Amino acid sequence: MPDPRVQKLAELLVKYSTKVKPGDKAVINTPSAGLPLARAIYLEVLKAGAHPVVMPRGDYEDLLYRHGTDEQLQFIHQPQRHITENYDARFAILADDNTKKLSTVDPDRMVVYDRARTDLMKTMMKRSASGDLKWVVAPFPTSAMAQDAEMSFEEYENFVYSACMPDLKDPIGYWGTQSARLQKVIDWLKCRKEVHITAPETDLRLSIADRKFVKCDGQFNMPDGEVFTGPVENSANGHVYFSYPAIESGREVTGVRLWFEDGRVVKATAEKNEKFLLKTLDTDEGARRLGEFAIGTNEGITKFTGEILFDEKIGGSFHLALGAGYPETGSVNESAIHWDMVCDLRRGGEIRVDGDLLYKDGKFVIDV
Repeated sequence: MPDPRVQKLAELLVKYSTKVKPGDKAVINTPSAGLPLARAIYLEVLKAGAHPVVMPRGDYEDLLYRHGTDEQLQFIHQPQRHITENYDARFAILADDNTKKLSTVDPDRMVVYDRARTDLMKTMMKRSASGDLKWVVAPFPTSAMAQDAEMSFEEYENFVYSACMPDLKDPIGYWGTQSARLQKVIDWLKCRKEVHITAPETDLRLSIADRKFVKCDGQFNMPDGEVFTGPVENSANGHVYFSYPAIESGREVTGVRLWFEDGRVVKATAEKNEKFLLKTLDTDEGARRLGEFAIGTNEGITKFTGEILFDEKIGGSFHLALGAGYPETGSVNESAIHWDMVCDLRRGGEIRVDGDLLYKDGKFVIDV
């Protein structure tokens, strides 16, 4: 018997996250393991009077990385470019049946692939900032993802759907309430200039002058729960230690430490997969600068799962993203990568803004 929560999630993604309208062109990118959710989204898009198409993602990239020539790695298929430039909505489903299948791929080949898609990344972010492209990333539980989270499959299913729809009877109403809560944080941050983050092995300053904070209330990610901005590109100074593993393309990079001078990573180390970290930092000039600073606000997500869609929202954490910034924040950093790295602030961490305390030991000290 189909899980009714799948259709309920699809309805939330179509009606709330992307607000699909009659006549919209919508693409659903999914691995084969995510087809049940893709079918449910497809149905909801049809009900909305729009035009859905399903395209695979994640099932074949390992073959391309391992066996493709540089020319094949750099080739961009016309349908992919056309959809990025012209479609109105995009649903990206996360449903890995093997989360480690790219872990032995040569990092240099990934860099070649990513560099060729810099313009596509830029186009997607510009269209998103203007409102021309509505998109959302959402999970569909798999056994592989449950294993990474160190849960049984049933536990992981419950975790996923509870994080996305804490109020199963009225999920849209729930996210509307969270939106109002996050707006209080946005209002407090408005017109402020400097962020100072301190935590174990972390002392980092960055400018947010003339930058806009954005609240994440289920419009682009599901589950959601963060406020973020794009720091001034040449402003980050200091050092940061990421207490959680940084996962990218199936590789788990642990114990990441970064040192910044005038906005640029000048030194980077990792306890595991350091070579991959350094190669990725050399993808392009923008890869060594920050595209995002964010505070996780989802108090229902308390445990690291190995899936960034959840982990960057952990209540009591902050994260930084190396690479491309979101234009709607004022960021002008361009890169083929956007790599989120998460740090727990619940044990001695603080965030001060213009000297005023905003966050201590993983909790807001202002009224939210």
